[in-house]
Amino acid sequence: MTATPALSSSDAVSTMLESTGYLTDEGLATITYLAVAMDRPLLLEGEPGTGKTSLAEALAEGLGYPLIRLQCYEGIDASQALYDWDFTKQILHLRALETAAVAQGARGTAARPGLDTEEIEKSLFDERFLLDRPLLQALRNGPAVLLIDEIDRADDEFEAFLLELLSAGQVTIPELGTIRAEHPPIVVLTSNRTRELHDALKRRCLYHWIDHPGLDREVAIVRTRLPDIPERLASQLVTAVQQLRRDQHLIKPPGVAESLDWARALLHLGTETLDLATAAATVGAVCKHREDLDRVRAELDRLLAA
Repeated sequence: MTATPALSSSDAVSTMLESTGYLTDEGLATITYLAVAMDRPLLLEGEPGTGKTSLAEALAEGLGYPLIRLQCYEGIDASQALYDWDFTKQILHLRALETAAVAQGARGTAARPGLDTEEIEKSLFDERFLLDRPLLQALRNGPAVLLIDEIDRADDEFEAFLLELLSAGQVTIPELGTIRAEHPPIVVLTSNRTRELHDALKRRCLYHWIDHPGLDREVAIVRTRLPDIPERLASQLVTAVQQLRRDQHLIKPPGVAESLDWARALLHLGTETLDLATAAATVGAVCKHREDLDRVRAELDRLLAA
C-alpha cells in the first residue's frame, strides 16, 4: 500500500492519531508506521482497556477509511468471517430454471442448449449469490482498516485459516478461486492473551504490547477525549484508577476505557471534584465485579486522599 502523507513517518502517524483523540507513545506510533510501510499486519496485545481496538478505530477515522471489524469468538468459522452463499436466492434461481424448462416442454421446444446438470450446479455458485463477510469485504472494498478483534477467543483452526490472508493479502474460495486485494487493507489484530497465539500467526505480524499509560498521559487522554472535564477532576479520578491497577487483589483491574467511562459518568452528574459520596455512587463505572466494588468502596478514603 502506498503510504499517505498521514502515514509517511512515525511522527505523522502520531499526529494523525492525536487528531482523532488517540494519544500514543513513540513505540506504538513507530510500530504502526512500520506495519503500514512494510504492508504487514499489526498484532497488539495488552490488558483489556489499554486502547488496542481504539487504535484501529483511530486509524480508520484519521485516514477516512471504512473500519471493517471481525469480532472473534469461540467456534467462528469461514462462513461467518469470509463468505457464505445466499441459500434463498440459490433456491429461487433453481426454481426459475425448473419453471423455464417446464414452459419449454409445454411449448414443445427443446431444452435450452448447453444447460445441463453441471452448468446448473455451476450457476448456483455465481458471484451474485455470494455474501461477503468482513474479511472478504476488506479485500474487495479497499482501502480499509480491517480489525480482527480478540483473535485469542477463536480456536486454532481459525488462526490457521487466517494465514493466507495475513501473509499474501488473499483468500481462496473453492468455487471461485483466489481473490486478491487490489488495495490490501491495513490489518490490526488484537489479543487479550487469554491463550497463547501460534508462532505461525505471530511470524506474519509485527507485534506490540500496549501497557497502561502513566499518570500524565492518562490524564491527557481523558482531557483529550472529554474536553469539558475539569482538570482537577480528571487528575483525581485517574490517580484513583492508577492506584486501583496496583491493587493485586482486584479481580479485574480497570483500564483506560474504564477511566473514560468514569469520567463520562461524572460529567453527566455535573461533578466538579471527586468526593467520597460521589465516588462511592459511581465506582460501578470502574469496577465490574461485586467483590471489587466492596473492596474499592472500603478503601475510597485512602484512594481519594492520595
